Amino acid sequence: MQPQPIYTPENVRPAYHLRFGWTGWPSGGELPDPPVGEAWQDLVAGWEKDGLRLLEQRWTREQVQMTFSTTPEVSPELVASRAKGRLQHALRMAGTPVAFARNFAVRSIGDNTRAAVAGYVANQVVRSDLADPRFRETLAEFAVRDDTVDLTQPTATGSGRYWYNLHLVLVVAERQRFGKRETLAALREMSVRVGRGRRIGIAVLSFMPDHLHAVLRPEPALAPATVAMGFQNNLAWAVGPCAFWEFTYYVGTFGEYTMGAVR
Repeated sequence: MQPQPIYTPENVRPAYHLRFGWTGWPSGGELPDPPVGEAWQDLVAGWEKDGLRLLEQRWTREQVQMTFSTTPEVSPELVASRAKGRLQHALRMAGTPVAFARNFAVRSIGDNTRAAVAGYVANQVVRSDLADPRFRETLAEFAVRDDTVDLTQPTATGSGRYWYNLHLVLVVAERQRFGKRETLAALREMSVRVGRGRRIGIAVLSFMPDHLHAVLRPEPALAPATVAMGFQNNLAWAVGPCAFWEFTYYVGTFGEYTMGAVR
């Protein structure tokens, strides 16, 4: 019998900052002019219903680039599907049908670069101003760092390439401090198991006194909410079962360049 999840979409209130860029190319010839007026407004409204909010766009005859903010329930695969599908429909209804090539690209984007995010998480324990240096050493002992998880490389599927990087933060309930080595060991072991079982690369995972940070490279089929609550529930069961974490999480995207570069 499967254990019932402690953390669900109904009882968790996430904080998030999720941005994805989608680039598509015509399979042959050139792109027509983009939809205008009411047709364009309907297209944008349709994406909103899907959990995608259009932030930026650049349209040329050779390619179209769109940047969306998304809700945590939206996976990169859904971004690709809805961006392409709704755009093709709008162009067909406008009388200028176009087929997009299968080799599209989806990139996670943030306000900070990959190097900045990964470096911050990896070094925060060392740089922290903890009163007890022994506690700092204990926290550092149970950190995870896997240099084989290359956040610069895409995940290739049969239809495109995905650069998908997440920064996840979980906070201990009532901001209690990690008190026992056994707790940290169990959380570390379960984190690694979750990563392997769900095909989520853990580049860096570090513990602070009352929260953890993880730098992740999930499969593009996994929505950020699925990733976050997968860790929440499995790690809570590893030390309980109990409501070990606050009923919230933070999840954000990042990549090789920032929203400043997009704009």
